[in-house]
Amino acid sequence: MITLADVQSALERVRQSIYLSPCTVSATFSQLTGNSIYLKLDNLQRTGAFKERGALNKLLTLTKQERDQGVIAASAGNHAQGLAYHAGKRGVHAQICMPLTTPLIKVSATKAYGAEVVLHGANYDDACEEAIRRSQQQHLTFIHPFDDDAVIAGQGTLGLEILQQHPEIEAVVVPIGGGGLIGGIACAIKETNPKVQIVGVQTSRLPSMKAAVAEGKPVTIPAAATIADGIAVRRAGDRTLPLVQKYVDQIVTVDEEEIANAILLLLEREKTMAEGAGAAAIAAMVNHKVQISGKRIAVLVGGGNIDVTLLSRIIERGLVKDGRLTGILAEHRANIVETSYDRTYYGVNLGETAIDITMETRGPEQIAELLSALSAAGYSHERIL
Repeated sequence: MITLADVQSALERVRQSIYLSPCTVSATFSQLTGNSIYLKLDNLQRTGAFKERGALNKLLTLTKQERDQGVIAASAGNHAQGLAYHAGKRGVHAQICMPLTTPLIKVSATKAYGAEVVLHGANYDDACEEAIRRSQQQHLTFIHPFDDDAVIAGQGTLGLEILQQHPEIEAVVVPIGGGGLIGGIACAIKETNPKVQIVGVQTSRLPSMKAAVAEGKPVTIPAAATIADGIAVRRAGDRTLPLVQKYVDQIVTVDEEEIANAILLLLEREKTMAEGAGAAAIAAMVNHKVQISGKRIAVLVGGGNIDVTLLSRIIERGLVKDGRLTGILAEHRANIVETSYDRTYYGVNLGETAIDITMETRGPEQIAELLSALSAAGYSHERIL
């Protein structure tokens, strides 16, 4: 396993090339959870995620021959971008195998950083097999996204930063995919201050680390679709599991609705863009999956590379769920028969939506009440029939 010294050495290597992301208190989430919540915003890294820490540390430990021959990786997106960016800056050719389902924003960004992208397979595991095959065939150095000591140590630099920014922190909540991030952070923090609690968060659709801890060994769980694609890993790492077993106090899970709601909350309340994996930790806190109260807690927002079409669906779903418009109609006992949305309707400003609503009413008096209520709530409206 890696040691605290490994993480400290990694921090010395990468600190000049990695943004020291803020870890600021959130009044909103503190109030919602009954704790003092500090958001560690590593979604503000150059490539939009924490992954470049581990990728860079690994690159900096390679021999000259390994750098000259080039590197290869498999990734759903963030590891790809981190490796592509830092390899490109150092003149190292990078080849990235990505699943066919990878969001376009991540594929485009990876190419823009100069990497050669190979789309292969339905999921990370398929892409990883292809990357390993190519590494052997083309004599490229394979850089694993989480199950590599240098990568784990690089991700662990986040833990050292949190302790430097807030030495008084009492708990840290971290999303888990394959375990590289939480393994590095947990080692760095627990070896520095054993009293700090470490809580991991997985999507309930792919709780691979939780299953590994229960079985005492990595197990491969069935594939599943999730909006938290950055932690969509079917099998925990062989090198990360021992770190989790030794240092992590608890692992909880969150469902898709909870993750989507956390994305929307971060956007609305904190003006912070988070992808599904990046919002998983705050989802666990908001939904009280972590039974801690009255403590100073650092919550990692690890990535912000979300596909705009997915974000649009989350926002629209949130508006409907929140009942901002339908609540007014329900209050006045109108029966909604049908609704439809049109963002391209002529006369609608950017950021607004035209909504056609067909309703059954009791007559002219109720219609007048509805129109008056909509006006009072700030909705522009037009009666068609």
